Formats: sequence, C-alpha cells, structure tokens
Amino acid sequence: MALKVAIVGRPNVGKSTLFNRLVGKRLALVDDRPGVTRDRRYADGNIGDLDLTLIDTAGYEDVTDESLEARMREQTEAAMDDAELILFMMDAREGVTSLDRIFAERLRKVQHKPIVLLANKSESRESGGGVGEAHALGFGEPVAISAEHGEGMADLYAAIVAASADIFVEEVDAPDKPIRIAIIGRPNAGKSTLVNRLIGDDRMLTGPEAGITRDSISVDWEYEGQAIRLVDTAGMRRKARVNEKLEKLSVADTIRAITFAEVVVLVMDKDDAFDTQDLQLADLVEREGRALVYVASKWDLEEEPQARMAELKSLAEHKLPQLKGSPFVALSSHSGRGVDRLMPAILKAYATWSVKVKTKDLNTWLAMATQRHPPPAVDGKRVKPKYMAQTKARPPTFVLMASRASDMPEHYKRYLINSLRESFDLPGTPMRLTVKSGSANPYAEGGAKSGPERYKGAAKTAPRKVQKAEKLSNLPGKALEQKKTRKHQPKIVTGVKASSSKKAGSSIAVQKGARGGARQVSRSGRIRTGQKGGAKR
Repeated sequence: MALKVAIVGRPNVGKSTLFNRLVGKRLALVDDRPGVTRDRRYADGNIGDLDLTLIDTAGYEDVTDESLEARMREQTEAAMDDAELILFMMDAREGVTSLDRIFAERLRKVQHKPIVLLANKSESRESGGGVGEAHALGFGEPVAISAEHGEGMADLYAAIVAASADIFVEEVDAPDKPIRIAIIGRPNAGKSTLVNRLIGDDRMLTGPEAGITRDSISVDWEYEGQAIRLVDTAGMRRKARVNEKLEKLSVADTIRAITFAEVVVLVMDKDDAFDTQDLQLADLVEREGRALVYVASKWDLEEEPQARMAELKSLAEHKLPQLKGSPFVALSSHSGRGVDRLMPAILKAYATWSVKVKTKDLNTWLAMATQRHPPPAVDGKRVKPKYMAQTKARPPTFVLMASRASDMPEHYKRYLINSLRESFDLPGTPMRLTVKSGSANPYAEGGAKSGPERYKGAAKTAPRKVQKAEKLSNLPGKALEQKKTRKHQPKIVTGVKASSSKKAGSSIAVQKGARGGARQVSRSGRIRTGQKGGAKR
C-alpha cells in the first residue's frame, strides 16, 4: 500500500500544482485566482521509487462560522486526520504571512504525524528571503521547490524518505476493477448530497449555494461486495451562460468524467426535470454510449408523487425516444427516501449495457423481424438482409450484412434497434448498428481488380491489321533463308502464251505490255525483253 500524503497550506500557494506534478496528470483544476480547490481529492502518484496516495486540499481559512470557507476548512482538517505524512506549503515569494503562522499553530496540535515544510515558487532570486523566513515556523529546514517548473524534486524526495522512515506501510492486495459511475446534472440539483447519502459520510462539500463543486471528485466505495467508484461532477449550465475560464475548465472535467464512466446518473430537480439542458446531457450520454439512469431529486417535497412520476416517464419517452426504457428513480437525498432503489437500478443498467447475444439467436430474430416488416425497395430494388452478429458489448454493437447496405433507410435501422430492445430485453441502453454489404465484386467498375479504364471509341469493330512485307536482310545468308521461308504467291494474269504453255513443267505468267502485246515473264519474276538467241544491242 502507498504512503498517504496530504498537501496543505493557505490559498494560492501551489498545492494543486504540486499535486498534478506528483500524480503525472492534470487532474486538479489550476488557476491564478485563490480558492479554486474546494473538495479534497485523492489520487495515486509517486516520486522516485516511492508510491504515494496524494490528497489535494482546499486553502486553509481561519473561520469557524457557517460559511463556505468554514466548510472547506473542515474538509482540510479531515484530510490531515486521514494522512500519514503532511506537506505544509508556503509561498517563498510573499514570505511568511499571518495565516501561515495560524496554520502552523494548528499543525503543531497534530500529534504523531511527521510534517515537511515546503517553500514553493523558489525558482527566482526574489524567493531567497522567503525561504529564510520559513525557519521561523518551527518545522525545521524548509525544502525549496518549484512545483510549476519541477525544481527541487530530489530534495523533496530525500525529505519524504527521511520523514517516513518510522511509518509502517501495510501491503494489501489490489482491489477488483470497480464499476465507474458518474453523477451529473445541472447546478444545485443535489449531486454531492446524493453521493454523501450513498456512502454514509460527509465526503463532499455541500450547501445551499449553487456551483460548490468544481472538480470531478472520485470516491471508491463497496456495495454488497461489488467495488464501486462514484464520481461527483460539477454542475453544467447552458453553453451560452458559461463565460468564465474556471467554469469552462469544470465543464471540460465533467465531460471527461462522462467519457470514462460506465454508468451515468442524471440528477434532475423534480420541478423542472427534462429541461433543455437535461435533454442535452442525456443526448451526450447516449452519443458516448454509456448506460443512463434518471434520478428525480427532492421527491419528499412532491405533493402528488404518482401522477408526477407518470408524467415524467411519459415526458422521457416522448423527448428521448432513443433511450426508451431507461430506469427512473425518484428519491430524496436529504431524507434518504428512495435512495435504496438507486443502486439496484444502476446494477441492472450496467448488466444490460454489458449483455452479449448469441449469433444464432440474432439470426433467428432477424428472419422473424424481416418477415414481419420487410426492408423497403429503393429505386426499384429491395435491400436483402443476409445475417447479423454482435461484434462487441459496452455498448452492444451489432453488424448486419445485407445487399445494397448504403441504401438502407434510417427509419428501418431504428425499427431493427427497437425490435432488438423488445426481443432481447435491452431497455434504455445505447445500441450501435452498422450495415455492411459484404465482399463487393472486384471486377466491377471501380473494384480492386477492375484495371485501368479502357478507351471507348465510336467504332464498333476493331480496325483491320495491315501486314507489311518483311524486308530482306543485307546479309547474303540471312536473305537466302528469308527467301526460302517466304511463301511464293504467283500473280494472276489475264492471258497465257500458247507456245510457252506447251513446254513441260513450265508455269510462266504473261502480262500485258504497254501496247497491248504480251510480255514474257520468267519464274524469277523478270520480264524478258528479247527472244532467246537474238542479237544483242
């Protein structure tokens, strides 16, 4: 088990900055104004080879009335009582103030717990005087650090090791993976009061003021042997009303909590439930794919509970049809009325969100659903569903293989999802349905094996190939070989000389001369100009 360390001090000395530095994440909200942190936050961190459980606290105020600052002081004192080691932080730039001295007197009353004095913001020369003044607080040598720039971490590690030498850290087994539950809603809806009622402790800072919670605070809890992690979030107003930087950071932290949650509890005031902001929050939860549970708070003030409950359920089904069937719990966090029905509803929504349906049952249902309501025809061609399978849970995600998947209308997909909910008892859980067409024809136009596009001319037939005569080579041997392989086609003439045709084995073709007379042609194709044995010119 890790060493439990509380970081305390007056407001705006850098406690949350050091907390984020040791945790390694920007969990706590950090701003230049004092008093940003209000609730105490727990997180696991380390420095060197030391595992730590860090507690970020609100700035210490010397007030004891019923104000918000007095309640923040109670949270800080509860953190000091829970810690095994205390890091007392002061601002080295401003030096020791009167509030630092008052807080130091309070820390001296904490017995049997080591205290390490930290002088933060010591990166500049101006802080040298403040580090010297810190000796007057009576906690020994101050450790000069800069939480923003990470300076002095080696000295801080040595101081923690020396202070925790006599602390026995018990080894415990790692807990089971908890169910992450986020509590969201508008400001002053009763979220923190509900968390305190569930765990039976004043863990969260509550009061009549709206917007007390700024950070998303997680609390580990166990319900009937099941590990639970409750996350209390800041109230979310309409986007147009969020102007300050700090409120924007709180809203971003709430959205991050919804993203990492598994079940989301939407807390609404019974008088104005399902307002525009509530509908937007519920739609955000559905788009993130998280299980949703509706909670109507302050139910002990309702005069006609049954009629109001029927009205709210009808309003939920009318305005949020995509989440039809989500659990609805009416309770009072202040008096505890109806709180015992919340956790069973959450566990049921979680089980529905994690359901897995067999492929055989899905395809049997698909055949019945398509037979009862066939897919519509698009452009004269009907979409034919083939088979269906569930690819993953949390949320349930299904893949439907069908022909012409891109043409399936959205209203038919909604019909399939609603029929799935009714047939397999999946009320209220977000569902994902993807329609695919399977393997396409690779030889079709634009397919993987369609090849380059061919030229399509106006001619219907290919042009006739013209074969050219082979040219004779200049080499004597090659030319002779070409002559032997070449096919001889005799020329057809109109007339043949009678005397020449009488010779045996003679096939001499005769062509007409220029004056109409016949000219004798030899077998080699040469024209004989004179008779054999005639006088030479």
